Amino acid sequence: MKPIKNILKFASTVALTGTLATSAVADVNVAYFLEWATPNQIAKVEKAYDEAIGEKINWINFGSGGAMTEAMLAGDIDIAYSQGLAPFVNAINANAPIKMVGIAVAYGAADDCIVSTKTGITSANATELEGKSVAVPLNTMADFGFRVTMGHLGVDLSKLTIVDQEPADAAVSLVDGAVAMACGYGENSLSKMKEVGKPMLTVPQKKAAGISSFDIISVTEKFAQEKPEALRLFLEVTEEANVEFAKDQSKIGVIAEDAGLTIAKTKAQMSGFAFPNVDAQLSEYFAKGGRVGEMLPFMGKMFATDNAPAKADYSGAVDTSFLK
Repeated sequence: MKPIKNILKFASTVALTGTLATSAVADVNVAYFLEWATPNQIAKVEKAYDEAIGEKINWINFGSGGAMTEAMLAGDIDIAYSQGLAPFVNAINANAPIKMVGIAVAYGAADDCIVSTKTGITSANATELEGKSVAVPLNTMADFGFRVTMGHLGVDLSKLTIVDQEPADAAVSLVDGAVAMACGYGENSLSKMKEVGKPMLTVPQKKAAGISSFDIISVTEKFAQEKPEALRLFLEVTEEANVEFAKDQSKIGVIAEDAGLTIAKTKAQMSGFAFPNVDAQLSEYFAKGGRVGEMLPFMGKMFATDNAPAKADYSGAVDTSFLK
């Protein structure tokens, strides 16, 4: 795997977002994903964050959590909303000055590996993938799912040609027949993949393999130190948006439009999402023996490289004080 500095060149991030070059003048810059429907997009669209914090909030969409990290290291992003654990732990292994401050969303099947039906390959004969090309956005949660899936099915990763592609490009490669399988996230990208293929594992099979995870809210240490109240308010508005949406889904159209999805796709995606409230975050995720404490060292070892080795202790990468 590549060191964090080689995940994605910053120039590519600029080309991807189209607005990043001008974002540096904004008061607070927040990274997020398109095709990733979350309740806080209502607060985003209605400017609830701007009003609560009293500053302009500039939202920039990214294609991967690794790209978010690159922008954070460059000083162009303050907060990454719904960054995957894989890119986060990759950054921590590489000593990046960022912190996990909250949980954005938990999910089990929001990312997937889709194998082309033309190959005749299923979970029953998955080893026939060996010798073939597969598209995977490296250092992402889709990469995590890919690794666990292949291990669960007994596929030798060293015998695969792995092409590093973001989900939209991976979908094109699968449709064009350039790869036998594509892994990714985002409802539009996955829908395109499924036009020519099927998931390698069913949802029950994924659960049995232990493929479930959660995305986080991360910040630069600089922002946390310089604007702690703004960060606390950001988390507070996010919590309020989650609570309100749980009570009333009448504004799901706002989320769909902001995510670049149809309402049907938004409903389908969000049906597999959970948005833990602050109490659940502190008791189930951040408490001693919680999910964060279990997952960080596990994934840290999985994604370790010679240039970015696993840490003996990941507790310093987490700061829950802004939730309280």
